[in-house]
Amino acid sequence: MNSIAILDFGSQYAQIIARRVREAQVYCELFPWDAPQEKILSIRPQGFILSGGPKSVYEENAPYIQKFILETGLPILGICYGMQALTHALGGEVSPSTEREYGSAILEPLMPSMLSALSQVWMSHGDRITRMPDGFIALAKSGNSPFAAIGDMQRKYFGVQFHPEVHHTPKGVELLKHFALDICGVKPEWTPLSIVDESVRRIKEQVGNQRVLAAVSGGVDSTVAAALVHKAVGDQLVCVFVDTGLLRANEGEQVASAFRKGFGAELITVEASADFLGALKGVTEPEKKRKIVGEKFIRIFERQAAQVGQPKFLVQGTIYPDVVESSAPDRNKAEKIKTHHNVGGLPEDMEFELVEPLRYLFKDEVRLVGEALGLSESLVWRQPFPGPGLTVRCLGECTPQRVSRLRAADQILLDELSKAGFLGKGAQTSQAFMVLLPVRSVGVMGDLRTYQEAAAIRAVTTEDFMTADWARLPHELLAKISNRIVNEVDGINRVVYDITSKPPATIEWE
Repeated sequence: MNSIAILDFGSQYAQIIARRVREAQVYCELFPWDAPQEKILSIRPQGFILSGGPKSVYEENAPYIQKFILETGLPILGICYGMQALTHALGGEVSPSTEREYGSAILEPLMPSMLSALSQVWMSHGDRITRMPDGFIALAKSGNSPFAAIGDMQRKYFGVQFHPEVHHTPKGVELLKHFALDICGVKPEWTPLSIVDESVRRIKEQVGNQRVLAAVSGGVDSTVAAALVHKAVGDQLVCVFVDTGLLRANEGEQVASAFRKGFGAELITVEASADFLGALKGVTEPEKKRKIVGEKFIRIFERQAAQVGQPKFLVQGTIYPDVVESSAPDRNKAEKIKTHHNVGGLPEDMEFELVEPLRYLFKDEVRLVGEALGLSESLVWRQPFPGPGLTVRCLGECTPQRVSRLRAADQILLDELSKAGFLGKGAQTSQAFMVLLPVRSVGVMGDLRTYQEAAAIRAVTTEDFMTADWARLPHELLAKISNRIVNEVDGINRVVYDITSKPPATIEWE
């Protein structure tokens, strides 16, 4: 397999490294630094990238490079802590720096190489290399790092003290591409069509000739996942769309029409609004709400399965950011940010085996796969929508009245953004939605005092949904949206705009 294995030493940027390698049309997987040998080598990598991390190589229980990695004889690129771990493992010396180097720095190449194209780089480290291992030469330096980049040309071992994966290192992605393609010799074959072919092969291998149930929510991920499975097994697939009462305006009709006309899959619609909203009554804690929704979904699917021949398999649109943020224990060591209902919010006693063809894809890759499958632009470029629905956007208790209020405000937002050209393929805004806050404020409407809820606009720009920035919407557009909401939606008298990036915030509020 043409692939690169990325070993995660605890870096906040590890997933971004994977994203950048994928941009070079190279398949890669991210593993914990201490993952079993057979797991890491199962993808038959042609090289390794070692991520950064918060530790010092001399700390007790500090992550280290497993012996078999070096024994493979494959090329290695160490980034920040990965560089220090490589140096330490090969007999070099790493020492605390007298001055921590954090932020933008100027790189000075010491000899002609790929690094000559880099000048401004992003540093984030407290230790530095003070003696290189035998066989290495210095390739570049910076103000506080005499060995900002080093290399052993014979063994094809390289280390950089800076972070080439972040946007703050212009042209850094070219360095990663150079390592994967030119040094490791990987062929750039990770394309939408190759993803489709590989996914179809794996689905057929997993499912065989058995029937499959697909949970579809109207979101991009569940739609593309169902389309992939339909391509693989055809009429063995039965799609189930559950109207939870937590959907956007007109969502049910749009999803039913899209699925039946889009790729002819069998679709069963289940009305379960009262069931979901009843179970959420009185519940305000975000994680509890997610788990309630996850369990309700599964119980409904189990009942539907009994009516269509008891399929063993359940398709879900889990994507890579879902896995990362839920900290699946077999993939990384990051702290859990939140439970995604289709990753960590499912009941342990469910009767299905999961089919997750998008599990290691980023959002933009999912959309490219959808286009390769021939899905309509309206389906592929729909606004992302979380599995738990408006539950995670209705902060506090999800009563029918509050959900209806949120739905009405959200429809106004999407309507105005669409008319202004801020939604859809190529638009400046990647995702936008309203959040209803459990906060009341005083207002004046028609000379009368009001005491109603506040709502927040969330609009972001992003490439991969791992990181995101708030969208710079025109003030006139925000004013129009706010004016319509407070005038047309009963119960909301104040609208605010969320100007927080991800990180530190997540895109959804819960």
